[in-house]
Amino acid sequence: KLVLTGQLPDYSDGKCRLCEKKIDSPLFYHCSPCNFTLDMRCALNPPSISFEDSKTHDHQLTLLPRLDSFTCNACGLKGDRSPYICVQCNFIIHQECLTLPRLININRHDHRVARTNLLGLVYSVCGVCRQKVDWTWGGYSCQRCSNYVVHSKCATRKDVWNGKELEGVIEETEDIEPYVVIDDNTIQHFSHEEHYLKLDDNGVLCDENKRCSACTHSVCLESFYGCMDCDFILHQNCAKFPKRKRHVLHNERLTLFTREAGHFWCNVCGRISNGFSYQYGDMKLDVICCSVLEPFVHPSHPDHPLYYISPEMEEVCNGCNMSGTRMLRCIEDGCGFVLCFKCATLPRVLKHRVDDYPLLLCYGEKANGIYWCEICEKKMNPEKWFYTCKDQWASLHTECVVGDFSGLMPGSVVKAETGSYEVVLNKNVSRPFCRQCKSHCMYPIIYKIPETSVSYLCSDICIKRFTKRD
Repeated sequence: KLVLTGQLPDYSDGKCRLCEKKIDSPLFYHCSPCNFTLDMRCALNPPSISFEDSKTHDHQLTLLPRLDSFTCNACGLKGDRSPYICVQCNFIIHQECLTLPRLININRHDHRVARTNLLGLVYSVCGVCRQKVDWTWGGYSCQRCSNYVVHSKCATRKDVWNGKELEGVIEETEDIEPYVVIDDNTIQHFSHEEHYLKLDDNGVLCDENKRCSACTHSVCLESFYGCMDCDFILHQNCAKFPKRKRHVLHNERLTLFTREAGHFWCNVCGRISNGFSYQYGDMKLDVICCSVLEPFVHPSHPDHPLYYISPEMEEVCNGCNMSGTRMLRCIEDGCGFVLCFKCATLPRVLKHRVDDYPLLLCYGEKANGIYWCEICEKKMNPEKWFYTCKDQWASLHTECVVGDFSGLMPGSVVKAETGSYEVVLNKNVSRPFCRQCKSHCMYPIIYKIPETSVSYLCSDICIKRFTKRD
């Protein structure tokens, strides 16, 4: 006998027997002899006694409304109540797994993945959570990549899947190649179709005036494509960025935009840039952050690869000691290494005016003495990352070496609501004064206020204060 009551007895687990949701209303039904509790949702709209859909299972399934521990054949996870069962073949499934999509796209893989009730791949690892997959249970697999599998629950997470069922939807084919090969050393890139680009694989030591239009960084010991008729340059690796790609940071396929799209702020690292970007809706990523792929191997943590695990709480980056949610993590037990995208994409080698040779990124060290930055002349924490020179005679803050405008192309103009600013290299022997903070401009790239010859702004905070004052 079910009785409508207002208070659950102490011996109840506080959940509905059918849907497992917590009883959160004073109105529910309860049977004391059976310890059977039913919330109003299931009382008014109970699940079907039987379920039949060939996409889920070949035979008719029957609801078993009781407390009983089981393992779901569709997702491989345990349950404790009211599954649907097949009396013919011992198939058991969660109620919520009945409607798992058949064919989907996920942001961890370029191809569609299809649902299967038996993965059948021994010693496999989930492409999302990177944990082991039991081959005897169901999940999702790629029909093109024979070794790619994903847990059912991982594949259908809100931060992995866009919610679109693709069964019956014809897969569109599109040309995502960024360039046409003319010969072994010459290409025609879609961002610069008017001229051919020629490969230079000899490498330039480090030239601040030779900058890649995609990432805006200077050419430094790297192969690059240079225009045969103008000064347009692309790093060889940057030239390979596809026109469309999937990335762990967004559920939809991102589109590559060239410099013509103007400046933007990367949603992940926060840098301002007017190089190439990957975008979808309000999501904008610079190509440097978007080039971070799983597994990500970084020299600061060479023993284990890093993965993007969806944020549950803020964590502290091992590189800069700043907290954040969008982090790359080591998944090895007991390791706990975490890296933010801004640190993960810092240049490992770059040229700076403080030394004739390129600077090298140092990943922190234990030290008893006091470290001083050669640029700002302030104390440093040697356990944080810093740049050092070839002979290690100098130490420099990463933020002092890189500055706030490292993503902007020198010679370009940034248009803001309060006016336009010219992006210039700070390479004169005598460093100019910042009009806002009245200090020498330390950073390698700064803003020049238009229609003036000696007015500069050195940092993002100075820009904000200057525009607010005006």
